[in-house]
Amino acid sequence: MNSPVYQTVIVGGGFTGLFTALHLAHEHYPRSVILIDKNKRFCFKPLLYEYFDGEMNSSQVVPHFSELLKCSGVIFVQDIVQSIDLHQSEVELASGNSYKYSNLVLALGSVTGYPHVEGAKENAFPFWTQADAIALDRHLRDCLQKAIQTEDVEQRRKLLTVVIVGGGPSGVEMAATLADFLPHWYGVLGGSSAEIRVILLNHGQKILDGDINDPLRPIAETELQKRTVEIGIILEAEATVVHPNAVEYKSHGEVRKLPTYTTIWTAGTSTHPLIQDLPIPQEHRDHHRRPLVTPTMQLLDFPEVFAGGDCAAVQNSSLPPTAQVAYQHGANIARNLTALALGKDPKPVKVDIRGTMLKLGLNDAAANLFNIFEVAGEPAHLIRQGTYLTLLPTPIHNFKATTEWLDEEIFHHHINPRNLGQELVHVMELVGAGVVGVLVARKLLRMLGNEGKRE
Repeated sequence: MNSPVYQTVIVGGGFTGLFTALHLAHEHYPRSVILIDKNKRFCFKPLLYEYFDGEMNSSQVVPHFSELLKCSGVIFVQDIVQSIDLHQSEVELASGNSYKYSNLVLALGSVTGYPHVEGAKENAFPFWTQADAIALDRHLRDCLQKAIQTEDVEQRRKLLTVVIVGGGPSGVEMAATLADFLPHWYGVLGGSSAEIRVILLNHGQKILDGDINDPLRPIAETELQKRTVEIGIILEAEATVVHPNAVEYKSHGEVRKLPTYTTIWTAGTSTHPLIQDLPIPQEHRDHHRRPLVTPTMQLLDFPEVFAGGDCAAVQNSSLPPTAQVAYQHGANIARNLTALALGKDPKPVKVDIRGTMLKLGLNDAAANLFNIFEVAGEPAHLIRQGTYLTLLPTPIHNFKATTEWLDEEIFHHHINPRNLGQELVHVMELVGAGVVGVLVARKLLRMLGNEGKRE
């Protein structure tokens, strides 16, 4: 007779998976914990744009799991999950290894979705991982280099045109980022920034429509027009075909074509294939085919299995697929796993939506904080990065990344104190919730005080 297995396996090292593991370690969970992810690095997705455009480095945005889990007692396994057998309580890996579990945490997130658009998967660039950022970086640099070397006007126009498909938060953030730093890259090569074209193709009538960032639309629309080069926004445009050298779209019954060598796909996500393959009936899934979970984050048919983040839907609840929801799911799952291990009852999940933030170019952002404050421009940029840095996975990594960021952004980067009022200082103290808010607020207070003395 086999001995019972008392170990918890976490599948997926995104926000939900990693924060579940770290909270279990912090709470001295009495069972062994195994975290499985195909990558060796954690990706802090909200800051991936900063990594892409060079504002932050890899140690800040994509740290190694081994660093984050050091001394935690969590066993990290870098491997690809081949299948999940809920009936046999076993996870099988591509390497041939398998792990039995007493509890399983599904934290696979979502994957880039290509809703039946011909050529999109083959010819468009996703922006979801470190590998995606590196691939896009290399491609864009290659396009700029070729553009500066060609005298063919038509060819150069294609090389210098970037089309982003999708006017949600990812598309808006990508368009703003590219419109600021692509002209700089091209200028270094000796090119004219006026030749750079950034086009945002949106299916709906408005950008950010129906998204949690919807209240920030007026700010976003204003800030997008302040970029180094103008962003062309085409609304009510449905992408139909993505070619290697063009994007076809339908608008008001007409099919049109945008010549480009760079199409970036930000038009939605899909449920992870492993989640779709689970033996869960359709009536226990939502319309995205994500499994429904109880308010305690447990599968309806398999209560020993927890699921959170983008790959699950809580019954009778509607939460946005954001990082702040995912990491709070992780903390709640960890508390409930600990409760079960100690013979206690799990408790319903509590998620606190603390506001929304959008990156809108280099040193620019928009923030809606607790539905009380709206801030734009460089102050919002400082709040956004400062807030995210307080959420980095471990205190050591948090402190290291924070001090590096403060040194660069606050103490070496020029800020005009006249544009920063006492209300902003109060907001930053409120949002920082720790070292970032306090240090930034103190620095700004000193700057404002010194400016007053000079006057």
